[in-house]
Order: sequence, then C-alpha cells, then structure tokens
Amino acid sequence: MSHVAYELSTQPDCWERAAELAPARREALPRPGERVAVVGCGTSYYMAQAAAALREAAGHGETDAFPASEFPAHRRYDRVVALTRSGTTTEVLDLLAGLRDAGVRTTAVIGDPATPVTGLADDLVVLDFADEQSVVQTRFATTALTLLRAHVGGHSAAVVADGRAALTDPLPERLTSCGQFTFLGRGWSVGVAHEAALKMREASLSWAESYPAMEYRHGPISVSGPGTATWCLGDAPEGLADQVAGSGARWVAGRYDPLAELVRVHRLALAVAVQQGLDPDRPRNLTRSVILAAGEEAVR
Repeated sequence: MSHVAYELSTQPDCWERAAELAPARREALPRPGERVAVVGCGTSYYMAQAAAALREAAGHGETDAFPASEFPAHRRYDRVVALTRSGTTTEVLDLLAGLRDAGVRTTAVIGDPATPVTGLADDLVVLDFADEQSVVQTRFATTALTLLRAHVGGHSAAVVADGRAALTDPLPERLTSCGQFTFLGRGWSVGVAHEAALKMREASLSWAESYPAMEYRHGPISVSGPGTATWCLGDAPEGLADQVAGSGARWVAGRYDPLAELVRVHRLALAVAVQQGLDPDRPRNLTRSVILAAGEEAVR
C-alpha cells in the first residue's frame, strides 16, 4: 500500500481527534471578533480559503485567505493563522518572521513540531497525529480544516460518518477513463473544489480545473463534453446538472459533506494514478516542502 493510500484512509479518525482537540486549543486560535488572515502554500492555501469562508459564515469576524507569498503587507490583522504541514516552507517562514517584527500575533497549525516554524509563531497547534510521509497532502490538510471548522462550531459527527462512507462507497463507473475533470463548489466548498483539482493534477497528472459553481456557466462549461467529468462538491445550482449532461459530460453529484466528497476525489486520483502506472508517492517535479535558497523564488 502506498503512503497516500494509507494516509487518505485514516482521515475520518484524524477528524475526530482534531474536533476533540479544538476546545483545548481555543486560546491559540482566532477569537470571535478578531480580524484574521489564514495563509498557506499549495494545498494549505486552499484549506485556508475554506476555513476563512467558514469563519465568516459562522459570524466570527472578517477573515481573508492568501498564499503566504502574496500576503498584503499593507493590511492590518489582529491575527494571522499559518497552515503548514512541514513547518519548513520558505514563504511561510519568511512571512511569520516579518509579522513577528511587525507585532502581529500569529498561530501556526503544523504537522511536525521539530521544525523552524515553532520559533516564529506566537501560538502553535500541533497535529502530529495527522502528519504524513507522502508528498501529496491528504489527511493533514483535511484535519487542519476540521480543527478550524470545529473551532467555529461547523463540525459534527455526521461529517465523520460521511467520511467513513466515502472510503468504501464505489466511485462512479467509467470515471477513471475521463480525460478531463472539473470540480465545483459553493461558499466554503469552493476552496475544497480547488484542492480537489490540485490533487488530480499532483497525483495523476490529470487535466483538472475548479470553479465556483455559479461561475461555471460563464465560460468554463465550454470545455465540457464527451469524455469529461464535472463533479460538484456540495449542493449544485438549479439546472446545472442538466446543462452539463446536455454537453455530453459526465455529471457527478455530491452525496456527502464536501470534506467527505474530497475523500472520494482522493480515491479517484489514486485510482487514475495506478491505472496510468504512476507512483502516487513520487509525483512528478514535486517535493514534500518547498525550501528556497536565498533570493530564489518558488516555482511550485
């Protein structure tokens, strides 16, 4: 069994632990009313998008999300939350160092506590039980999101139950033979849809795109047709399923909580990778963490 296969299978158990941990780490996480930014790189950035939308929807305060490399230095926040599995990503470390010098309070949600980030953030939440050996993130990302979701009251036992069902529910037939995948979301699940597309690209080298569901009609649906699939993570806008089916594309309706739907996408990415003879533990051109030399810019 690959590292990815094992780690994606443990997600519901990790979500339970994160939800139990959230109340104990309340003081390290954003307080209601704080103006907050959530940052990350790659997968962590998409989880930051989802977490920001969940926090605002819960009425906890204005919340933005940025790639760590694009954080707007001119804006002022009460707290910045950094999601970083490895704790070594250059852009995150540089940002935290700059925020420390500026006197902005920071929280790092990390997988590995024996990393440089621990000396830069004011508060730490360690999810070492969700850390991974794989390059491709699955359980750390969804566990970090679950922590922040539980913190604002958006998690329930039903999400874990959906996650477990998503591990065994057969994938839609003929999906692995599709040549292109589009993932759609609404509200907080837009970030989850972006992450779904990234997983398909990373693990299986698939052509994959992602959009807010209502925006899909405004141009992107033109790529849909026979041999493609459109998967909605969450409730679909009225009439969209019929419009996609009319294009000849395969429509996949979300059956579970969007986070559990992402588990199904993880399984699809793994299945496509295996079908194509790829090693999901060694994705092309990728490393577990992007660590840059002085003056170098990230290419991932």
